[in-house]
Amino acid sequence: MPRTVHIIGAGLAGLATAVQLAGRGVASIIHEASDRAGGRCRSYDDAATGMRIDNGTHILLSGNTAALAFLDAIGATALVSGAPAARFPFVDLAAHQRWTLDFGKSRLPLWIFDPRRRVPGTRAVHYLPLLRLLWPTEEKPLGTVVSCDGEAYRRLVQPFLLAALNIDPSAASPALARAVLRETIARGGAALRPYLAPRGLSAAFVEPAIGLLQRQGATLRFGHELHRVAIAGDFVTGLDFGGEVVAVSPHDAVVLAVPSYAASTMVPNLRAPDEYRAIINAHFRISPPPDLPPMTGVIGGMAEWIFAFDDRICVTISGADRFLQHQRHEIARMLWHDVTRVANIAAELPPWQIVRERRATFAATPAQNARRPGAATAWRNLVLAGDWTDTGLPATIEGAVRSGNRAADLVLTQ
Repeated sequence: MPRTVHIIGAGLAGLATAVQLAGRGVASIIHEASDRAGGRCRSYDDAATGMRIDNGTHILLSGNTAALAFLDAIGATALVSGAPAARFPFVDLAAHQRWTLDFGKSRLPLWIFDPRRRVPGTRAVHYLPLLRLLWPTEEKPLGTVVSCDGEAYRRLVQPFLLAALNIDPSAASPALARAVLRETIARGGAALRPYLAPRGLSAAFVEPAIGLLQRQGATLRFGHELHRVAIAGDFVTGLDFGGEVVAVSPHDAVVLAVPSYAASTMVPNLRAPDEYRAIINAHFRISPPPDLPPMTGVIGGMAEWIFAFDDRICVTISGADRFLQHQRHEIARMLWHDVTRVANIAAELPPWQIVRERRATFAATPAQNARRPGAATAWRNLVLAGDWTDTGLPATIEGAVRSGNRAADLVLTQ
């Protein structure tokens, strides 16, 4: 058992590592460059809207077993709200049409045989091409493997894969698309119930984890940015934090749980993803109408998913690089226009905030997926964690937590 475990980064991957270690009686030292934990999964007090908002609206699905187990471990299960059924309301703004995808509870895809539960204008036969995605294919852009056309693709596959992969699905890795479909739609409605964090991501994922870790004896050092990892032979020998160098013995362990672009500057010759895709999130301070569902998919608009909370309406755009050239107020007005049409709201633009994450996730292309390293490294006491490592999943909360669990397992077997 290592004497000291240093975890670099207090995002979800780092926190998941620390929680797993704490559950097995190992206290860690967590070094975080910023003044707060959570990474991309966090909340903050926004002066422009006067609200506490998330940097991005993230959801879980009932099939995200690692993430839900993490919430259970930190005592935060009650802080997420799960839908009673796997039902997803959609609005097609161009076609002026509304429907609800209802996956039911069975693992069998019985919903494709019911016109009331599937995509309007489709028949069961239109879903057969999805089967090809469930088996390994050549790792080249998805659009060369299956047809990215038709109503079943445009109104079901494309919005779900875009949200999960954060890239135009036609350019995505088939392996990652297959992983998403196998763990969600292929497992039926029991794996597809959505979960949201009404009180915010920090309240659900971060603050309970920090509280648990502190009670278990972990040390958290904020504003402690790692500059370089000192290496000699097969081991990490030191951590250079600028004005301070922390010695690391061969019996200690270091878990590097920072974004790939940061890890690449700290570890020599690290092969890692180096292309990224953006996500744009909008937050509007307004009470939603009572009939607006907690989550609505949008087709034919700029908005892709609209979320209704008690005091605000939030909008998410994945693969959002194409909108980064727009001014923030332009984005706010365009998205609010979509919101008013979906929610039947006549109000003028309320107080708003636009959050643009330019490097929200690695680009889920075949080439970038091939650059993802495993958790183990060439150095015996250095382990990697993060949703950009080779988890088999795209960059999601589930992937981040799984990477932390894997890192903890490796630390304990070193």
